[in-house]
Amino acid sequence: MRHTDRVTSDAPAEPRALDVAVGAGGLATADMVLNIGPQHPATHGVLRLKVVLDGERILSAEPVVGYMHRGAEKLFEVRDYRQITVLANRHDWLSAFSSELGVVLGVEAMLGMEVPERAVWLRTLLAEMNRVLSHLMFLGSYPLELGAITPIFYAFREREELQAVMEEASGGRMHYMFNRVGGLKEDVPAGWLGRVAQALASVRRRLPDLESMLVGNEILLARTRGVGVLDAATVLDYGVSGPIARASGVDLDLRRDDPYLAYGELFAPGGPGRVVTRPEGDCLARLDVLLEQVHVSLDLADACLDRLHGLPAGPVNQRLPKVLKVPEGERYTATENPLGLNGYYLVSRGEKTPWRLKLRSASFGNVQVLSEVLPGCVVADMVAVLGSMFFVVGDVDK
Repeated sequence: MRHTDRVTSDAPAEPRALDVAVGAGGLATADMVLNIGPQHPATHGVLRLKVVLDGERILSAEPVVGYMHRGAEKLFEVRDYRQITVLANRHDWLSAFSSELGVVLGVEAMLGMEVPERAVWLRTLLAEMNRVLSHLMFLGSYPLELGAITPIFYAFREREELQAVMEEASGGRMHYMFNRVGGLKEDVPAGWLGRVAQALASVRRRLPDLESMLVGNEILLARTRGVGVLDAATVLDYGVSGPIARASGVDLDLRRDDPYLAYGELFAPGGPGRVVTRPEGDCLARLDVLLEQVHVSLDLADACLDRLHGLPAGPVNQRLPKVLKVPEGERYTATENPLGLNGYYLVSRGEKTPWRLKLRSASFGNVQVLSEVLPGCVVADMVAVLGSMFFVVGDVDK
């Protein structure tokens, strides 16, 4: 507009994108749109949060995903049933063994294949050790995000005890590739069960060192109690699962409710299996559930060891044809992964590759609920809420 131009209309001007409003105290404020991320994978991963702020208060939050998308579901369609396991264990890199299980269990069910008993108990043992590894990572990294650096050193000390025996059996530290259709790649080394028992005992003995820094910590309590409350109804609406759902009072665990592997026996009355829940639904409850589940998984692993010591030597896999083809049909197979329900919907046309393999990852639903949990929180609490959702971005983006 030139300096000679005048606006003569009495009509109100069009509102701007960020209108200035006067609060109850007479202080002029303006809503601000703030991008949190996308972050480097060394943090939570490449996740972007688009938040609208009124001062320090979050009005709305939109998780923006897809920055790590690798098209795994399309890659499944051009790889045979041996090769897809390589892809299936990579979306949640903290739970690789558990992610392999869903694929091979689904294929075995469609083939009508029975796995040797020794392989069933070894799979269960390895899955529970993998669960402890995943939980310990978050038990160390979550306090770090709240300003406490020491717990992560203790968490990694315990992780290394279990990581060593997992690596000895499978040859891998993250992507184990130890599951095969029909069982396991090979039997565990001689004396391995004894070394696992020592590792589990060592973790159990030293876990109180980590717990003492978390349980009753005044700073942690102040940052997490009553913060980021997620109610059970919202959990069900968004398909949230795993420790986060159970921390909101949703009593669901597939190991007990739809058992696979040896969980039917372990979660039977009188067995060591139990489902940990909390009613509060806040950040502290989510951390508490995670910590208690480590103890449960150690109990389950010990029970698996006792059973394996009593089993005679025998095969750990089935002999497969050179070209493995799955009969025509479809099947959905879900497992209770460390972060929640992990499902594979497999459609076969009778070929050596899947016609369709759809992945339902645990972290996807868990991240979406941030749009319900974050509004109303202040910016300072955003990191506390974000960290308590315990997600892996590869498990969101696939």
